[in-house]
Amino acid sequence: MNVQTAIASADAGYVPGFGNHVATEAVVGALPIGRNSPQQVPFGLYAEQLSGSAFTAPRQENRRSWLYRMRPAASHDAFVPYAGAPHLRSAPFAEMPPSPNRLRWDAPAIDAGSDFVDGLTTYGGNGDVGAGAGIAIHLYAASRDMKDRAFFSADGELLIVPQQGRLEITTELGRIDLAPLQIAVIPRGVRFKVVLPDRAARGYVCENYGSPFRLPDLGPIGANGLANPRDFETPAAWFEDREAPFELIQKFQGGLWSTRLGHSPFDVVAWHGNLAPYRYDLTCFNTINTVSFDHPDPSIFTVLTSPSEIAGTANCDFVIFPPRWMVAEDTFRPPWFHRNVMSEFMGLIEGAYDAKEGGFVPGGASLHNQMNGHGPDAASYAKAVAAELKPHRIDGTVAFMFESRHVIRPTRWAMESPALQSDYDDCWADFPKATLPR
Repeated sequence: MNVQTAIASADAGYVPGFGNHVATEAVVGALPIGRNSPQQVPFGLYAEQLSGSAFTAPRQENRRSWLYRMRPAASHDAFVPYAGAPHLRSAPFAEMPPSPNRLRWDAPAIDAGSDFVDGLTTYGGNGDVGAGAGIAIHLYAASRDMKDRAFFSADGELLIVPQQGRLEITTELGRIDLAPLQIAVIPRGVRFKVVLPDRAARGYVCENYGSPFRLPDLGPIGANGLANPRDFETPAAWFEDREAPFELIQKFQGGLWSTRLGHSPFDVVAWHGNLAPYRYDLTCFNTINTVSFDHPDPSIFTVLTSPSEIAGTANCDFVIFPPRWMVAEDTFRPPWFHRNVMSEFMGLIEGAYDAKEGGFVPGGASLHNQMNGHGPDAASYAKAVAAELKPHRIDGTVAFMFESRHVIRPTRWAMESPALQSDYDDCWADFPKATLPR
């Protein structure tokens, strides 16, 4: 990993690079030099280490940051159960049997009065939050700012994929402005709040219980391509010194808990380390594609990966399908028919997906669990086999996929929601039988 050696000020906004060791201060002189926990921290700040990995993890896997804040994060009353977010669920997902059926949902409505936390609803997931494996897949649909409320997940890091409306995310380590076609990752345990500049917002969240997301290996592709490290941005230090009642909500082992603070939790004046939130602009993705024949495996579109103990078999891959040129000769160009040992949850940020002529809409979602056949619908297939194979640019669309080694079990809400399309199987109903020579 690279090392960001200069101390970034709050005026810097963001520090570029993926996985860098960053040093940043919002007040000059707030960051101790030469040691992490001096006897007397500048300005009477409190030193606190935030560890995203075990102390003894290999150096290349070790993630931690030192925070210098106005009050210790440990200073709060006991947490009590929180009754909001009624449709938020966590692994193990056992309220409904796993479904082998192909599932697809319309875009959900945005209910009035819900902020980012209370607007979280779970489609499904896998693994076991207690064992640190698997994922949960949520949607958010919010129309209210969090104001004097903060949230963190002790269960996993949060990959946020906006589909409609901008987000202003204030975290302990700095502020992130986020819009559709950008993503943000909030590490496990980092406190944050969300403000809605456009008054309403909708999108997707992957809660990753397993190994933190990282850039995939490039192998024969070489040193460059896909999501390049320089395009990731970590916020510079920013803080607020505000005395006011504040609610702090945490997700812990699947449950929600709340406590009260008498001040803003966003009081980290300086920090250094390599555990921090970050954002990435999906339009910076360097797409790799064929220049000869055949449609390549979708793994060439991987932005981030959370590896498992099985090499090359991810706990979760985050894959996008961005604008790109299609030039393959003598080739069926859309995604082919497929049965996969991995399970695939798809969402659509904008435009239309090239393997579905209708029914898959921005803000909607689909789930194809392992070893169940899926692929282009009949209309898309007929169009593709008759198309003139000249260079063609797919534009104005971005779809994505959370792909996991484990079956994704849907929640009761997902299976009983009016947004679930009861006729999804019909898109594969009208394929003519092949005619063989006699």
